Amino acid sequence: MSPRLALLVNPAARGGRTLRLLEPVARRLRAGGADLSVIVGADAADALERARAAVAGRPDALVAFGGDGLVHLAVQAVAGTGVPLGVVPAGTGNDIASALGLPCDDPLAAARTVLRMRPRPVDAALIEAGPREEFFAGVMCCGFDSRVNERANRLTWPPGMARYLVAMAQELRAFRPIPFRVTLDGEVVEREAMLVAVGNTRSYGAGMRVCPDARPDDGLLDVMMLGAVSKAEFLRVFPSVYRGTHVGHRAVSLRRARSVRLEAPDVVAYADGERVGPAPVRCEIRPGALRVLV
Repeated sequence: MSPRLALLVNPAARGGRTLRLLEPVARRLRAGGADLSVIVGADAADALERARAAVAGRPDALVAFGGDGLVHLAVQAVAGTGVPLGVVPAGTGNDIASALGLPCDDPLAAARTVLRMRPRPVDAALIEAGPREEFFAGVMCCGFDSRVNERANRLTWPPGMARYLVAMAQELRAFRPIPFRVTLDGEVVEREAMLVAVGNTRSYGAGMRVCPDARPDDGLLDVMMLGAVSKAEFLRVFPSVYRGTHVGHRAVSLRRARSVRLEAPDVVAYADGERVGPAPVRCEIRPGALRVLV
């Protein structure tokens, strides 16, 4: 029997260049026997509404064709429903797909993975920020990195990743360590820190392995805290996050927990690269909330 697949597309991924890959990916899925429908929303809210409507129709899978932002949106539609999530990585950052072992440099190979229809149960995390509540599959960040995101989102130039480099330079000039209160399964830790990251998977920001040992199926969240350091030391340590070797630095601490609450002044939480809301925030692991085609 042909699998019924709903393909959720982000037309803006990679500055619109991803759309050139849509036809060959859709053709590959249909050639593999899939009964395929394509979902394109006018904006994120419309795309989510359409995705939820498709999931309510009980397809054999909802397939996200884009980067981490689109996977984040698709997770909102499928978490806890039992409908499998497929991912065809086609964004600037594909950290969630990479953590799940999916081919990130070949969309047609990822489409073949979808067609095999082999679901694997993985965890998701529920995050609460004020009245807002949603899931994330990758990493939640709070501190220097989220402030850089806030700055970058206000800039209109330069385009692409260069905007984040400009925002980082601007934020570093003004940044001071933040007093955090972190509650891990009821245990309170208070310290000044540059940032705190809560990971269901290991990386974010197109390859920064901030929680290098995080596993998406262990029923735990990895919590990385980078304590207060000088700006010069921060710049020296920063490149090591791409290798995951920053965890050996004296200012870095790693913990694991099922529930994490973060309190800090003037910081906004981002999850899977998407803005959630200002602290305080609470994250709780939901084991096996997702079924992902791998």
